[in-house]
Amino acid sequence: MQATLEHMTIWGLISDASLLVKAVMLTLLLASLLSWFLIIQRSRVLHRQERQMNAFVQRFRSASDLQPLYRETAEIVGGVEPIFYAGLHEFSHLHQRSGNSADVVQQGVERALYVAISEQEVQLEKGLQFLATVGSVSPYIGLFGTVWGIMNSFLGLSQVQQATLSTVAPGIAEALIATAIGLFAAIPAVIAYNRFSSRSQTLLTRYYAFGNELQVRLHRTLHGAPLNLAAAA
Repeated sequence: MQATLEHMTIWGLISDASLLVKAVMLTLLLASLLSWFLIIQRSRVLHRQERQMNAFVQRFRSASDLQPLYRETAEIVGGVEPIFYAGLHEFSHLHQRSGNSADVVQQGVERALYVAISEQEVQLEKGLQFLATVGSVSPYIGLFGTVWGIMNSFLGLSQVQQATLSTVAPGIAEALIATAIGLFAAIPAVIAYNRFSSRSQTLLTRYYAFGNELQVRLHRTLHGAPLNLAAAA
């Protein structure tokens, strides 16, 4: 009995599990590690973009001249800055051409903003599909390992004359570990997916709102003082 109690440890049960159950546990462990890496990475990216969004909108609203911002955002890849640059670049390109009406300029700016926002939407959704997959599939993978382990335990019972709890318990326990690992991988992934989806959608809504605000300002420029972007273009 003492040997059995010493054997009934987490590591002992994992080491004595069947090859298929071990493969299931390893797969779930790798999925969990990748999920946590992605959770940390996406959390940092969203936090940085939210902070940049707040800072840039304040600068945009307080700036009387957009030319300095236009120059600064030329090399920035992610966030609200590429949206601003795309809209203003298209405005400068169309506005400098003689013969383009205000409606043509506004429509061109709107299309450029839509494309730029769509590109940022793709960036915001990076990794969410993987988290959704881990969150939905991991419990079933763990359950598969559990069913396989319990099936092997009952097959082993057919080879003994007298079945006792000490005979059945190790096989069932090692099988249940697969389910536990599956839940350990799935629960953080589901929580992170819901959280990141909400934050990404909020940020995307703010991108569209900023695009509308930029269009309003450029519309005023078309009917007022000209916006000098020739030197920056």
